[in-house]
Amino acid sequence: MTQCIKAHIRMEERYEGLSLTYGDNPELKAQVFEAIEAAKKETGLDPDIFGNPAKEHPEKEGVYIEFHEDAQREAGDFFERVLHRLGVVCEKDD
Repeated sequence: MTQCIKAHIRMEERYEGLSLTYGDNPELKAQVFEAIEAAKKETGLDPDIFGNPAKEHPEKEGVYIEFHEDAQREAGDFFERVLHRLGVVCEKDD
């Protein structure tokens, strides 16, 4: 069973995305969705959210949070709130 949440952020001009992978751990999944809902309430933002059930590879199960046309760069604050609530630290990919 997966024991941690892994995060990856993707940013392009006027687009930001955050993937959170929690694997086959229902407790971590619940924590992720609670953190997303809390950030939505705190910020008033409503990003696109896509689940990835990964039935054949449950260790890869996760969720993707996406902002389009984000000229004001509000996604950064949203992502920081989610990651802080989860206690996840992102590291730079090599």
